[in-house]
Amino acid sequence: MQVQETERHRLSRELHDDIGQMLTAAKMQSDWLQRRAPQALHAQCTTLINTLDETLAKVRDVSAILNPRQLASLGLEASLRAHLLRTLSATSVQWSLECQQRLDGIPEEIAVAAFRITQEAVTNMLRHAQAKNLRVQLQRRPEGLSLSIRDDGLGFAPALSPAGQGQRGMAGMAERASLLGGELSVASEPGQGTCIQALFPWAPRVRGRANGSKP
Repeated sequence: MQVQETERHRLSRELHDDIGQMLTAAKMQSDWLQRRAPQALHAQCTTLINTLDETLAKVRDVSAILNPRQLASLGLEASLRAHLLRTLSATSVQWSLECQQRLDGIPEEIAVAAFRITQEAVTNMLRHAQAKNLRVQLQRRPEGLSLSIRDDGLGFAPALSPAGQGQRGMAGMAERASLLGGELSVASEPGQGTCIQALFPWAPRVRGRANGSKP
């Protein structure tokens, strides 16, 4: 998982720094051409500039998905809220993110795992579930960080062995939780929506600090 995160960060930097800069330069050249092109070509120049703007925005979105830079600066709750807002703003899904306690002091590995699991669950929901409502809950417990993701979509039959039965996204989520000593469960039936729950236990070195944080 650490190797995967490192590779995601590398790809994010390449998208943001290299491809992003090239697209920005192409847009500047297109602006220059439009100012000097005959009137008959202005419509085509405008279309080109708009296409470059949309492509640049997509590249930035993908870069942010690959490497959620705000996790370190904003924390888990704010980062998840920003991701849900960006991902679901163009959809009809009504969503909520509930967190009744402060999440400062959450170890980075737990924050990354919770973020990635939520990210994968939302992607699966948009691809397959046709859900109208999504509810994400984070809760600091004495034993660890609890994550719940619930939607009212089409639901499905969870596989006993997700990796062996083609449910690679589900297998990846379970593996992320397991590598941190945690647990992940999936409750779903066709037509009954889906509920994904994960618990990430505190490591001994942070358990006292985590439990001692005030709501």
